[in-house]
Amino acid sequence: MSRPKVVILCGGKGTRLREETEIKPKPLVEIGGRPILWHIMKIYAHFGYNDFILCLGYKGQMIKEYFYNYHILMNDFTINLDGKRDMILHNFSDEINWKITLVDTGLDSLKGARIKKIEKYIDGDNFLLTYGDGVANVNIAELIDFHNKHGKVGTLTGVRPPSRFGDLIIDNGRVTNFTEKPQASAGMINGGFFVLNRKLFEYLSADKECDFELGALERLAEAGELMVYPHKGSWECMDTFRETKHLDELWNQNKAFWKVWK
Repeated sequence: MSRPKVVILCGGKGTRLREETEIKPKPLVEIGGRPILWHIMKIYAHFGYNDFILCLGYKGQMIKEYFYNYHILMNDFTINLDGKRDMILHNFSDEINWKITLVDTGLDSLKGARIKKIEKYIDGDNFLLTYGDGVANVNIAELIDFHNKHGKVGTLTGVRPPSRFGDLIIDNGRVTNFTEKPQASAGMINGGFFVLNRKLFEYLSADKECDFELGALERLAEAGELMVYPHKGSWECMDTFRETKHLDELWNQNKAFWKVWK
């Protein structure tokens, strides 16, 4: 049985991080000299999940160019300018086993539409999904095991960061209400890092106005089909320039909690 594919939402405009996103898409904003997207992918790859689907939108061509030229960007090389342009790479990264499908899911599509548009690339019963701006030291293997045991359509990872995010109302591990980003929050919130059965696609449409949180997740919660995996470790997202600097400092000080790989 094939391993679930990893879907990463990479299409948003990142308006709260305008200092960076005016010139590049948010997933390419760098932490420690590497795009945050690379950090997220490394988390999954550490647990053996290295077949990725990237949902592109705003400045998506830059993400395509980054991975198309990945070996040139990430390695030393020698090139002969003799017409043949033969190239010799001098070092190889650990990412040589990654498989990446890059999908244009629309400039202005909401997240639900973006997920629906990659349905044809999902060939198993389950797939993994996360946002392109959040990092955590989540144990992906335990998360998937949790999902497989409860048999519901969806599992999201619940985390406990600052109060500006949305609340999850939970009863015995089942999400009973999904409220996205109220003014104040004191409990567990949606940290991404989902495991989803392909039945999710029945809750979505390719209409660009189809949302994921304010739509599919609400309906799954109402139907009793959304469970929460409580993550007791660390999680942070990169929404603002201040948060970007904070994550960059953690990396440069060897305090990056999400660096689960060697």
